[in-house]
This record gives sequence, structure tokens and C-alpha cells, in this order.
Amino acid sequence: MKVVIIFNHPYEGSYCNAILKSTLLGLQIANHQVDVIHLDKENFNPVMRSEDLRAFINKNPIDEKVIEFGDRLKDAEHLIFIFPIWWELMPALMKGFIDKVIFPGVAYDYVNASNTKMKPLWDKVKGITVITTMNTPSILYNWIFGNAIQKALLRGTFWKLGYKNRKWISLNRVKMVSPEKRKKWLTNIESNFSKLK
Repeated sequence: MKVVIIFNHPYEGSYCNAILKSTLLGLQIANHQVDVIHLDKENFNPVMRSEDLRAFINKNPIDEKVIEFGDRLKDAEHLIFIFPIWWELMPALMKGFIDKVIFPGVAYDYVNASNTKMKPLWDKVKGITVITTMNTPSILYNWIFGNAIQKALLRGTFWKLGYKNRKWISLNRVKMVSPEKRKKWLTNIESNFSKLK
């Protein structure tokens, strides 16, 4: 299976980087073909410019990185997004990826002339896994802050595109839990991806 990981964390010593390593180990055990789009190392500009929006109308992206990422994603069978949650949201590079790469003519097209129903162009994708870290307790994130990742990404973007198999692994209170718990999370992630089919 071809798996594409979209990763965003600028600090090499971060727990997200440890998650990436465990994910890769699990996928290697399962003999999957893996491509990592490391947004912090790919010279990707997340800013949507006026010329990008003009291109949006024509379904013809002009950003070379968007075109490259689209090519790398077109044969993907599973997508994995790994990023931290900062101030209840994803970092700018990940948001820019969603804004600029989930683009008509790249990630999806419209089914009808009224541009209301979408169909995915990454039509080999069987599943999407989102893995996030944060220091906020899950009860606060869900009930006080409104769970923006679930609403915007899993039930918003990926649901609208028609992907049914969507999974979110939310690791909460990362700085507060014991080192043993953090190690257990990493072991579980490696184990889960070693069984990915």
C-alpha cells in the first residue's frame, strides 16, 4: 500500500517527531511504501495569495509545491496527518496545506454544475488517520473550546470530500503525563500501523 504522511512540526526534539518515527517503524514492519511530506522542510509557502485564488476558479494551481504535492498524493491509498494543536488549532503550515493542496483539480472536483457536491480525485485513498498532540485536557478541548480539529478537518474537509474511513488519534496533556505513558502511546502507534491493511 502507498501511504503518504503529511507532517508539521518544526522542532526535531518534539513528541510529534517521536510519533513520526513510531509511525514509520510500524509502516515498515507492514512493508508499505511511504512518502513523507515534511512541511517544515519542503519550502512550502502556506499563504493563499490572490493569484492562487484566481487559479482556484480555473482548477489549475500555479504554486509549484502544490502541483508537486498533488502528484505525490494522487496514488496514495492511506493518508496520515501528524501535527500539534496550538491554541486549539493546527499550525499555519498544516492549515496552508489544507487551504492550498485540497484544491479543485488537485484533490477534488465538483459532481454538478452548481459546485455543491464534491468527488475526491485522490480516489485510491481507503482511509485517513489524523494524529495530534496537545496539552489541553480532552474534556476542555471537546466541551469548552469546541473541538475545532474534529469539526473542521474530519467532519468538515474529509467528510465533504467523501472519505468514509476517518480516524483521529488525539494525544492529550502530553507534557503532563508520565514518560511511561508517552512511551506506551508510541508503542501503540507503531503496533497500529504495523497492522494497517
